[in-house]
Amino acid sequence: MRIMVVLVVAGAMLGGCIPQVAPQDRPAPAGPARPAPPPPIASGTPAAPAAPVIRGEMIRYATSPCFGACPVYAVTVRPDGTGTFEGQRFTAVTGARDFRVSPAQYEAFLTRLAPYRPRSGSLRYVPGEPACGQSATNMPSVEVQWDGRAGHRALSFYFGCDRARHRAMADALGSAPDLLPITAMIGARP
Repeated sequence: MRIMVVLVVAGAMLGGCIPQVAPQDRPAPAGPARPAPPPPIASGTPAAPAAPVIRGEMIRYATSPCFGACPVYAVTVRPDGTGTFEGQRFTAVTGARDFRVSPAQYEAFLTRLAPYRPRSGSLRYVPGEPACGQSATNMPSVEVQWDGRAGHRALSFYFGCDRARHRAMADALGSAPDLLPITAMIGARP
């Protein structure tokens, strides 16, 4: 019985991290593909309209803690090809590290996040907000900010918000950092 309790608790601790999308075995397309817009919300509330890709924006992507060993970090990517990784907890690198991104990497990251960029202001998919619905506890979240000529936009997304309804968004947001040359700085993800 004691072993069963330990296994259940360990599974809960490790299962709460940002979902990772398994790489596909087919070759990547020549250029980044435009992702499909998020599906409509099943509760009758329409999904937020996808904002167009706006080149020249600085993007900041920051994760939060969970109940477990989820990596906590922030990464900022600029259109000039510079980036900064800031490891905070459960990352292979702690502190700030600068890196470079190719135009293709910047474009892929920008395009992966574009369907979830608000047209204006901020969107929040967090417990207690109507867009969240039923939520699982002890999950991490991500805060994405876009800054540029079009102004400031922000998205807060809690990975426990109605997991079935927001699966496409969770997959896109969770896999976006894999498009940048920072996987070695993030390290192992449970």
